[in-house]
Amino acid sequence: MTLIELLSKLVSFPVLGGDSNLSIIHWLQSHIEAYGVPCVLVPNAEGTKASLHCRIGPAVDGGLILSGHTDVVPVKGQAWDTDPFVLTDKGDGKLYGRGTCDMKGFIACCLSVLPQLVNADLKTPIYFAFSYDEEIGCLSAPELIAHLQNYYTETPKYAIIGEPSLLQPIIGHKGICLFTTTVNGSAGHSSGILKEVSAIHEAARLVLWLEAKMEALAKSSRDERFSPPHSSLHTGVIHGGIAPNVIADKASFSWDARVIPKDDLNAILKTFHDHCERRTQELQSRFPEFCIATTTVHPPVTSFDSAVSSGIVKLMAKINPNTNLDTVAYASEAGQYNAAGIESIICGPGSIDQAHRANEFIAKRELLDYVTLLEHLIQTFSTPSVV
Repeated sequence: MTLIELLSKLVSFPVLGGDSNLSIIHWLQSHIEAYGVPCVLVPNAEGTKASLHCRIGPAVDGGLILSGHTDVVPVKGQAWDTDPFVLTDKGDGKLYGRGTCDMKGFIACCLSVLPQLVNADLKTPIYFAFSYDEEIGCLSAPELIAHLQNYYTETPKYAIIGEPSLLQPIIGHKGICLFTTTVNGSAGHSSGILKEVSAIHEAARLVLWLEAKMEALAKSSRDERFSPPHSSLHTGVIHGGIAPNVIADKASFSWDARVIPKDDLNAILKTFHDHCERRTQELQSRFPEFCIATTTVHPPVTSFDSAVSSGIVKLMAKINPNTNLDTVAYASEAGQYNAAGIESIICGPGSIDQAHRANEFIAKRELLDYVTLLEHLIQTFSTPSVV
């Protein structure tokens, strides 16, 4: 299959984050194994989803993982000019379809060089690692990484995460975690506001506390590689109350924390929980059942920070003409690979500006350039000495 045919096939699988991805993962397994490369599936507990990994080359230390995810974001409510799950060539040098840049274009490039990989005299192995549910919180990568590290007798050293970066090497991103905080107050007539504890008022005070905490973080800890150059705390949703003249006994708000690599998310959360505990003790004298509870919506996505002097950065400089290092605002699986002791970097075809939008596209030129990058990787790993 040609590169375009591979991408067309991948785009045809409408696998959203949270959905079963077995259709696309089984196709990937069949396609890869047709080249004599055994694949290993890492299923979820229910058997409805699976990640995939495989090794091409010798069982020696120092290999590199090409990492991508198989799920995409929804298209509902978006104004598409074409069928989002049919790859469309309008003759303008671009290929349109959901996932073309995020990140099935990368996977198509990996598959397109598979014949070269299996025929190369690799001195160091190259692995494929394709996950699920990345778009709803990078949920499966930790299990996939652990399985890959335990399955093979050798130890992979590097990982390239093919998120869209216009082939620019990315060495850092913030970590993120989502929370919902619920306040339990006392209901009553609004004329008796001083007798009751309004859950809405207390929730509002907590939202303002988070904003003040963010301002304090901005003064105490900064990383100018990011915008904003500090950790951020943002409330995006708030619910509560039944009527203007009824004191609300329930209120909740959803918020996120995006932390720069040098900051400790757990330390930030502890200050919030300590504040909530003090406020709870103060207000329980008025209403004994008053309480504040915060739940994590999904596990934290680890921040990512790869040193400029790291081996993966040096390796990328060997295979990629674009040596301008940068950071990004979005989160990815790169931090999870890095935290597992695998030196990581983000570099993929396509632009993040096109991701998650209607009429998502990738330029044909970017796909071809990325294939060239992978061919340089194959050549490098076919020599006795790798970074």
